[in-house]
Amino acid sequence: MLHSRESRKSTAKSAAKPSPFKPGLNDEVRFLQSWFRNPLKTGAVSPSSPGLAKMMASYLDPRHDGPVIELGPGTGPVTKALLARGFAPERLFLIEYNPEFCALLRRRYPGVTVIHGDAYAMRKTLGDQLPGKAVGTISSLPLFTMPQPERHRMVNEAFDMSIPGAPFVQFTYAVVSPVPLLPGKIEGKVSPRVWMNLPPARVWVYHRP
Repeated sequence: MLHSRESRKSTAKSAAKPSPFKPGLNDEVRFLQSWFRNPLKTGAVSPSSPGLAKMMASYLDPRHDGPVIELGPGTGPVTKALLARGFAPERLFLIEYNPEFCALLRRRYPGVTVIHGDAYAMRKTLGDQLPGKAVGTISSLPLFTMPQPERHRMVNEAFDMSIPGAPFVQFTYAVVSPVPLLPGKIEGKVSPRVWMNLPPARVWVYHRP
């Protein structure tokens, strides 16, 4: 009986351990907290707006069979837009570095696969979890924090894991492409500016010819 009581006390203490993210916090506050702790990993001080998330999701077609890789989903605005576009939850594979964001995503989007790990090494992080070639990769990562060769490597890794012609979708606040274009190897186009976002942003869509 003593052992049983001690076990219950230990379990209660573990369950009562406070989380950095309190349930009442909104997503803007969660992002600010994450950014202050690790600005190079979070990259943004607020979540993508619904308009930006919808534009990013519009470049992926749910009629094509296969999974979608989402990099750096944060609190899930792009995930929500992908689900609204018609992607079934089981088709979405999210890689998120922040463990608190991972827990939040699992609660918000049941059925979506949330993987805690390094999105910049997506092949290693995904392992054998991807059920087939992806129909696209959608990223909210702060790519300008990476050296240029690493950006090219990451995008090509995504292409290698995807069906031919699948896009790599990336938003940016910058006026230049976050992934420098390589004619015949990495080509891209940019969306109009999304003004209803903080800060205003654009979406780049990359393809391998």
